[in-house]
Amino acid sequence: MSEYHFTLKFRLADAQADPGLCIDALFQAGCDDATIGIGQRGRIALDFAREADTALAAITSALEAVKRAIPGATLIEAAPDFVGLTEVADIVGCSRQNMRKLMIGNPATFPDAVHQGTPSLWHLRPLLGWYSETQKRSIDRLLIEVADATMKVNIARETRHLAGAKLPKALQSLIA
Repeated sequence: MSEYHFTLKFRLADAQADPGLCIDALFQAGCDDATIGIGQRGRIALDFAREADTALAAITSALEAVKRAIPGATLIEAAPDFVGLTEVADIVGCSRQNMRKLMIGNPATFPDAVHQGTPSLWHLRPLLGWYSETQKRSIDRLLIEVADATMKVNIARETRHLAGAKLPKALQSLIA
């Protein structure tokens, strides 16, 4: 078993609900390994340090516990996943300027951003893999596993918008 660190952010079913009222239910449901953030009405964030056999198992069990404690809560984001150059530079231990130099100097291999703009955002997992391979640097195995699992959770979460929608074949071939 390993200890995995990740954050889950939720929207409460009642946007005006006081998230502080959920704390006891979360503790009873098994979220006693999380620090709970309740800064915004109608939202709640849980920063977990959960033991499990895999990162995905840790995240899945945490999601199940939150759903038991707060029926109707909707997952907004699992982290760490979406990062800018500053965040990934901090994670791998280099400067933002160095990470930007790597991005500009390796346009063919640097992972594509999920959002290109100000700021640009990437999934953390492909960046960690690219950095490890191209810079020959060791990245913590547990961090890679958590980044992989949170990316999958966030992608799965986004597919709920496609439920019942059938993409036209012409569009499918263009985005593949």
